Amino acid sequence: MVFPMQQPELNNLLLDIENHIATVTLNRPQFLNVFNVETLHELDELLDYLNDHSGVKVMVLRSNSKKVFTAGADVKKMSEQDSSGARRFAELGHRIARKLETLNQPVIVALNGYVLGGGVEFSCACDIRIASEDAVFSQPEIDIGIIPGWGGTQRLIRIVGPGKAKELIYTGQRIGAHEALDIGLVDHVVPNDELENAANALASIIARKSRVALIAAKKAINKTFDTNLEKGLEYEIQIWAELFDTYDQKEGMNAFLEKREPKFEDK
Repeated sequence: MVFPMQQPELNNLLLDIENHIATVTLNRPQFLNVFNVETLHELDELLDYLNDHSGVKVMVLRSNSKKVFTAGADVKKMSEQDSSGARRFAELGHRIARKLETLNQPVIVALNGYVLGGGVEFSCACDIRIASEDAVFSQPEIDIGIIPGWGGTQRLIRIVGPGKAKELIYTGQRIGAHEALDIGLVDHVVPNDELENAANALASIIARKSRVALIAAKKAINKTFDTNLEKGLEYEIQIWAELFDTYDQKEGMNAFLEKREPKFEDK
């Protein structure tokens, strides 16, 4: 197993890696898990670390608080910024969201309590969103005289459609978990006390798959947002064919033909 870089020092996040699952926990409950600059830099570095970690096949992002996933970005810090400082803050949030979106590993986010502002934006960059029944979602930036600045105006519309995205952004209104499910903002809603188990169960299924195939699948799926259908289909053919030069393809097909469980590489 190869570790390409040293694990970053974490003060506001927790990291646990077990059975090919990296669990990243927001760990500022006394501050409602608000994303201050230090937390953002930690998450930025941690995603780089996990991206090349050969022992990780899937990531779970969660909160350590029963009341809140996150209250969003640090409004106090933002209130002190001029336009140039605000731009740097936005660029940092955008960089993290893009890393979540393009991380080699699929990212499952477990959402509970209040999921506000940047929390919605980061969750929209994850692959699969699971919410507890008490989850409440909002893009409240309009109420403080700004707009979503970490991708909300772009990703939200792709997930829930233009009409609903505009309504949420223009009004800042809050919606519950079941409405979020109805509009496609989340993929699953589970009872509050089952959220962690639901996220871990799905992660465990993914963690048993081929790492190289998971990376290829995510890249191919993401391609649909970056190009037209014709080029996307060409990319699928290319990356599909390349998998036939891998150990996991040969092992997976042989296992299927031999009616046994495959033993994929752990790197």
